[in-house]
Amino acid sequence: MFASRRFLTAAIAAVQISCAGMVLAQTGNIELELNTANDEGQGCRLTYVATNNTAVALEKSSYEVAVYNTEGIVQRLLVLEFGWLPVGKTRVVQFDLPDQGCATISRISVNGPVECLSEAGPENVCRDQQLLSSRVRTIQFN
Repeated sequence: MFASRRFLTAAIAAVQISCAGMVLAQTGNIELELNTANDEGQGCRLTYVATNNTAVALEKSSYEVAVYNTEGIVQRLLVLEFGWLPVGKTRVVQFDLPDQGCATISRISVNGPVECLSEAGPENVCRDQQLLSSRVRTIQFN
């Protein structure tokens, strides 16, 4: 009886570990990184890196962001369209802000997703599982 109890305990532990692994694999995030900000002509070119670490392949993905000047005043609202974002893939996209130099931008904040669609329809991963970061020291991205 002691051996069968030990076997049962080991089997339960294996199932718990297996289930924990499945949960961890499906709780990834959508990483959005402000990678560079470079003056181009009369404007600022922003480069973003988006990585889908979730278990959901996205057919369309886009986010609304607010761009703040150095006084903290919102200068414009933009929609950053990343488009197709498969599982485990990284996409790099650039957005130009005409008539606004990079030095005049203090912060870019994400209001939320505009589109987040998989083959099955609308998804919540873009809203619930986003991780934001910036490599540009002069511009906060949150």
